[in-house]
Amino acid sequence: MIFFCGDTHGRFEHVIRAVQQHRPDAIVLLGDIQAPKPLDEVLAEILDMTEVWYIHGNHDTDTFYDYTHLFESKLADRNLHGRVVEIAGKRVAGLGGIFRGQIWMPPAHPNYPSQAHYLAHCGQSNYWRGGLPRKHRSTIFYTDYQALALESADILVTHEAPSCHPYGFHALDQLGHKLGVQRAFHGHQHDCLDYRPHDLRLGFQAYGVTLRGITDENGNIIDAGILPE
Repeated sequence: MIFFCGDTHGRFEHVIRAVQQHRPDAIVLLGDIQAPKPLDEVLAEILDMTEVWYIHGNHDTDTFYDYTHLFESKLADRNLHGRVVEIAGKRVAGLGGIFRGQIWMPPAHPNYPSQAHYLAHCGQSNYWRGGLPRKHRSTIFYTDYQALALESADILVTHEAPSCHPYGFHALDQLGHKLGVQRAFHGHQHDCLDYRPHDLRLGFQAYGVTLRGITDENGNIIDAGILPE
């Protein structure tokens, strides 16, 4: 069984408690993790109980510490962004980060299709650590999206929502179609809307996971998290 964990924003007590109680085969953090210290240290007491995977969210590049505690932790290789990994018998595809108008805001055409294209135009004074500005390390580039769409998967995890959410994107519906997924899980919006009326149109079941909430791979709520007022 896989548990999908909504935006933690620096709090992990509920994740640790759920793993200790239910012993899932794996957990997937859906972005905006903002670990207060390296992620492997934050989750040290459950690393021998379950596999830990994640995608990054927009807030994971807010500060130097948000970035390094995730992307430079000992779990850095567990980022699912831009790839498909077999986890607990399911092929899970990941697309981390958000759409930003400066780069690409679907349905518009991308202004800068690739990271290399953006770097060629943004000026070296904007580079961070010799590459992309830190903020844009959580921006979705079209080439990453396009490459992932050539794969096949059972489950899609994204930080942004598909179009069944009022602030979602049809581009993620299309990605789910191309991958051939049965289910999709997202964070970012901090809510848990009923997407069932959209299942037929989408062609897959979609689930939003709340702020600090946890949902299993079948869509069952393990921890309701913090619901919007």
